[in-house]
Amino acid sequence: MSETVQIDRSHEGVAVVTLNRPDRLNAVNQVMRDALLQTFTTLGSDRSVLAVVLTGAGRGFCSGLDVRDFGPGIPEADDPAIDRMRFQESMAALPQAIRAIPQPVVAAVNGACVGAGLAMCLASDIRIASTAAKFGNAAILLGLSGAEMGMSYHLPRIVGTSVAADWMLTGRTVPAEEADRRGLVSQLVEPEALLDRAVEMAGLIAGLAPLGVELTKRALQVNVDAASLDGALELENRNQVLTHATDDAAARRQKWSR
Repeated sequence: MSETVQIDRSHEGVAVVTLNRPDRLNAVNQVMRDALLQTFTTLGSDRSVLAVVLTGAGRGFCSGLDVRDFGPGIPEADDPAIDRMRFQESMAALPQAIRAIPQPVVAAVNGACVGAGLAMCLASDIRIASTAAKFGNAAILLGLSGAEMGMSYHLPRIVGTSVAADWMLTGRTVPAEEADRRGLVSQLVEPEALLDRAVEMAGLIAGLAPLGVELTKRALQVNVDAASLDGALELENRNQVLTHATDDAAARRQKWSR
């Protein structure tokens, strides 16, 4: 694994993934992007990992794409459209990878969370933030579309269409208090307590039945776009039948019946 991404497995059932380019506020370069994709593929198939915490080293969560020092893979504006499309798809694969793994991902946003960082934050299942965190959709400030890497999908579903339009069309910096008030994060904590709180939350999840947790994550993803209550109930009913028949569920019912 690249030194740009660190994995701490010292907490039972929980993997802490830390973006580790603190001198660049954890901006994503080619090495980090590829390491993150490999990391989530590896963790997604590791049954000993039941929940994941995603955070950043130093003062930032992730300040977006490292446009000054990304590496040789970044295309120029006059490169063929197909090459530029493949690059964009490779960046969009980051939030897709977070969304795709069966384990819930808790984003512990410790500082600047911009561009690609915001996209990864939005793709996480739970978001908690330091009071020092700041959020921004910065692509529009560079003359690009503010809709990238799944943000036009995730952000309106989290904070509502009008607020999402405000943030995406202006590219303005959103402080932690506003992010909390708008529902982007589930809680704010002091900077020194952030990682412990995120690990604690991930640990609570890791202590639950893995299949029940995975099917809950999937139902939340699918049913946010459900065409009807009936459609949502069909998925929920199936999930309950599947989980009810597991040995894990039987043992937990036995414990609760005492």
